[in-house]
Amino acid sequence: MDRRIRGAALACVLLATGVATGCTAKSPAESRRPAAPSHSASPTPSPRGEAGARAGVEAAYAKWGLEPLAAPPAPPNAKPIALPAAGGRVPVISEIPTQQKVVFLTFDDGAEKDPEFVTMMRELKVPFTMFLTDSAISADYGYFGGLQALGGGVQNHTLTHPNLRTLGAAAQKQEICGQQTKLKNRYGTLPRLFRPPYGNWNEDTRAAAASCGVEAIVLWRESMQIKNMQYQRGDKKLHPGDIVLAHFRGPSELKGTTMTEMTANLLRHIREQGFTVARLEDYL
Repeated sequence: MDRRIRGAALACVLLATGVATGCTAKSPAESRRPAAPSHSASPTPSPRGEAGARAGVEAAYAKWGLEPLAAPPAPPNAKPIALPAAGGRVPVISEIPTQQKVVFLTFDDGAEKDPEFVTMMRELKVPFTMFLTDSAISADYGYFGGLQALGGGVQNHTLTHPNLRTLGAAAQKQEICGQQTKLKNRYGTLPRLFRPPYGNWNEDTRAAAASCGVEAIVLWRESMQIKNMQYQRGDKKLHPGDIVLAHFRGPSELKGTTMTEMTANLLRHIREQGFTVARLEDYL
């Protein structure tokens, strides 16, 4: 037996009438192990750490010529819109009922695949949802997988982007269900949300969406153009819970403006009106 182990055992015998704890003999290897961390109290973030994190956010926004948005509130414990809806009737939604000064960013189609937009979303950590059309994304499915990895929700915008009001029930079902299958196979989850191209839908659309596993048809309250937003309400202002539409578009469709420049303009409008951005899927 190792002399150090025998010595430790002897010390325990001699102290048997005293304090007994801590007298288990340890091997040399055991004696070198670091003590287990204590969980008796939660660490308190240091002010310096919080200041450093805030400085990092400010630097990320400054890179894109922006002032930081406020951090979004914690997701609600109970979603304002419970899905699936009672009775199986798919709701049609343009805004989320909330008093929080949040709006929700959605990007449609998928024609533009600007790598700088991926960088922008990674650095700014702005929540967003994608409504994707297969005919627009099929040239580069991986691009949208990269955005999904950043937290971007993948939702349905049909196979070929038709005006659904011009199609019969069976053709509408093929457009919606076919894209459900493609997105599930490509990105691993079945979309819960569907946006009809041009915002055009009818009761056949609603029935087809329900049969394909869609839980809500999502429209919008504002749409982003190049520098300005188009508003549906007469006051020309954002309201709490508004869903905002933008597109995956590039300079050829934006008169020379890049997608990141358009998105920066959108974020400026949101901040100037005192809003921030939350994740749509957290609210329905």
